Parts: sequence; C-alpha cells; structure tokens
Amino acid sequence: MVTLRTDRLSLEPLTERHANQMVLVLAPTELYRFTGGEPPTLEQLEARYRRQALGQSPDGRAAWMNWILRPGAGGPPAGFVQATLTHEAVGLVADLAWLVTASEQGRGLAGEATSAVATWLTSIGVGRLQACVRPGHVASERVAQRLGLAPTSTVVDGEILWRAVTAPPTEEGAGVRLETH
Repeated sequence: MVTLRTDRLSLEPLTERHANQMVLVLAPTELYRFTGGEPPTLEQLEARYRRQALGQSPDGRAAWMNWILRPGAGGPPAGFVQATLTHEAVGLVADLAWLVTASEQGRGLAGEATSAVATWLTSIGVGRLQACVRPGHVASERVAQRLGLAPTSTVVDGEILWRAVTAPPTEEGAGVRLETH
C-alpha cells in the first residue's frame, strides 16, 4: 500500500492505530443522515480496522485499500477513502467510498482525496471505478461526477450505482505523489 499526497492532503494507509483519532472523526451523528447507522465505539472501530488492515476479504476475492485523510502539513485526520478491488469479467473493478468529518465538509477534500485514489488505481490497472451514492446526497454526487462517474439504473441497498470505465493514464501520477510503505 502507498501513501498518496495532493497539494493539501496526505492519504495514509489505514492501520489499527488510526482508530483512536478516527473515532472522533466519525462521532458526529449528522454523518449518518444518508447512510444510516450510528457512530462506532472505539472497540468497534479497532476491530473494523484490524480486519480492514489485513488488505483482503476472508475468502481472498476482494482487496481492501483504505486511506486516512490528513492535512498535508500534519494534524488530525479529516476522513477516509476506501477502495474494494475485485476481478470481474470487465477486468479489475474498484468500488469507492469516502467520508469527510462534518467540520471539514464543503472544502473539496473528498473530491481531492478520491481523485488522488482514482488516479493511483488507474495507474495500477483498474479498468472500472464505481461508487454507490444515496439519492439526494448532493455532495457525494458531486464527488462522483468529479471522478467522471455517471449514475446507472442499478440500485444497491437504496443507493444508486455510479460508474465509469477508466482509460490508461496519460500523465504519470497526474498531480499525485506516491510513497511506498
């Protein structure tokens, strides 16, 4: 897994140790307005991150890639981006999800972070990007549009599947700097 950097952000590969800080990031109840659920406890988050940090599903059919968003100059986390990679008939597919804590929303961080992840995923051969977005979640729709995704007629658990076929990268990194861990 790699650390990704943009002009404003550092996207660190997820580890269990992130749970202590991320429990605060995930605490605002308004974050669950579109997705449902409730803020996780520290114990729940530690268990989730322990599983996710393994990097793959128990059956080995999906790769899990998770990044914690931080300001590039350092400081507390602001959210996360995750990608679940699977092999399908069309090739390598990445299901994307993102979240920015309530106090940091409206600054374009989700779009910037997911664009960095999408650029990197494309550079490693991912042929299709997709994300599920709850109807009416305008901010997430804008992030999906920024990635070049378009809504489909497929509904998954009440969310619209957005997707795009990616092209081979034309510029190395396209503004994303990589650091191998």
